[in-house]
Amino acid sequence: MDHEVRITLRLPGDLHSWLAAQAKSARRSLNSEIVYRLEDERSAAEADDASPS
Repeated sequence: MDHEVRITLRLPGDLHSWLAAQAKSARRSLNSEIVYRLEDERSAAEADDASPS
């Protein structure tokens, strides 16, 4: 990560609860869980873009 940017993120309560539970299960902070999932989705999207049509 070159540099970090701080943002304010509004989530529906049920999504926040679910993400917090997932983070706890994976022994990550909520922030780390969100970053992990976004990076994973970005990798998948990049792989889809790179695959021949």
